[in-house]
Amino acid sequence: MSDKFNIEIITPSQTILKSQVTEVTLPSYEGQMGILKDHIPLITFLRPGLVIIKGQDEKKYYVEEGTVEFSNNNLLILTSTAKNLQDLSKSLINDLIQQSQNKLKEIKLTDKEQYIESYKVETLKTINL
Repeated sequence: MSDKFNIEIITPSQTILKSQVTEVTLPSYEGQMGILKDHIPLITFLRPGLVIIKGQDEKKYYVEEGTVEFSNNNLLILTSTAKNLQDLSKSLINDLIQQSQNKLKEIKLTDKEQYIESYKVETLKTINL
């Protein structure tokens, strides 16, 4: 019996990935979440971080936000910021880090905005190593 399930990553402009995989790790507000075949149904929100997909090979995508739904062995990720790590240059990562660090210096950020920007910086710095 196969241990694979379906995944689809969709942005407003295109389908980024549609495949069968064995495991997905997601950055949710509840913490890092691992999804395997026959996981209980769930709906959650993504925080900034890496979506790690394991199947024939491993793929990693940087996301800043989005929603996730898992039901009947179908994982749907809706986001506006899924970027394949292989496509990110060091200069782009440095620019994104600088933008988030500048935003963190703003006085009128809400706690949620500070949380999100902090996770962006933390994730981008780990990518940039």
